[in-house]
Amino acid sequence: MRIPFLSFSPQHDPLRADILAAIAAVYDKQWYVLGDQVKAFEQAYAQFNEVQHCIGVANGLDALHLALEALQVGTGDEVLVPSNTYIATWLAVSFMGATPVPVEPNPDTYNLDPTRLEAAITPRTKGIMPVHLYGQACEMGPILSVAQKHGLWVVEDNAQSQGAQWEGGLTGSFGAVNATSFYPGKNLGALGDAGAVTTKRTDLATRIQTLRNYGSQRKYYNEVIGHNSRLDELQAAVLSVKLPHLLTWTRQRQEVARLYNEQLAGLGDLVLPAVAPGATHVYHLYVVRTHHRDALQQHLTEQGIGTLIHYPIPPHRQEAYAHLQIPAGAYPLAEELAATSLSLPMWPGMRPADISAVADAIKSFFAGH
Repeated sequence: MRIPFLSFSPQHDPLRADILAAIAAVYDKQWYVLGDQVKAFEQAYAQFNEVQHCIGVANGLDALHLALEALQVGTGDEVLVPSNTYIATWLAVSFMGATPVPVEPNPDTYNLDPTRLEAAITPRTKGIMPVHLYGQACEMGPILSVAQKHGLWVVEDNAQSQGAQWEGGLTGSFGAVNATSFYPGKNLGALGDAGAVTTKRTDLATRIQTLRNYGSQRKYYNEVIGHNSRLDELQAAVLSVKLPHLLTWTRQRQEVARLYNEQLAGLGDLVLPAVAPGATHVYHLYVVRTHHRDALQQHLTEQGIGTLIHYPIPPHRQEAYAHLQIPAGAYPLAEELAATSLSLPMWPGMRPADISAVADAIKSFFAGH
């Protein structure tokens, strides 16, 4: 039995006719940029995320970048970021001429540790960018308390956690302005690159609407130096078809995780995902940890089971950030996670037989170790 890391078929096959009809409607209308489809999706996603405003942009990195630009981050500023995250979080800070300052995670949840934030704050610190990593909501209450105490803004990176909650509030609704991605593999995925910014503040929403469209609210009249970063009409149409199914897909992901938890408990040094009190997890990824990670991945590959490593090199050890001169060992938790984490197959509609096959292969590995 071959089990891929990700399969779109259980999501896409039942929606094929609806998605193709939505694409055909855009084709026939012959309005392809910032039209009715984008407006409709923005309204629907804002309602889903319990905010007043959603601004569709070209991708998740642009969403982060525009969020920081709207907050007027600049050269010499510092932004607190997780030491363990996809590099896009750091890149958005760098695009503004600011410096990303790493903060280590909670070793149980892998999310930004609120108790470590204050030690990283300097007079140059302007804000905090928590990442709801792998699908679990960060501990937003303590993070917001630190931000309020020190006069900092918060921007959530919600690319992996649409629909996750912290104490009943949705991720992407806590910060001054927040960013998400609709990259195809995300829990709510387009058929190409796409992203959005969410906010409750009208002033920031208006600023980002202007920045995404050449710095213009009115065609050929440019108020500021802006960008070309607009959610495509075709992608918006696809996302509008998929959005009503997101909660069902989330429940299916959570059931896959429950079965994994049940079948993988107590195996060797395998560490399973832990969920913080007050948080929910929507399992964009199901990530386990073991000091035998590379050997386990090779074993699963030989059994026809796909896995990925999120992420093999933490941002501070990437060549792109060599100029920060952060030595190896400076952020040991991030480096430990990079060396031991393995993402198992996870998608909505994954069959119990597939889950059992993955679990059995992992059991056979640890039986020999």
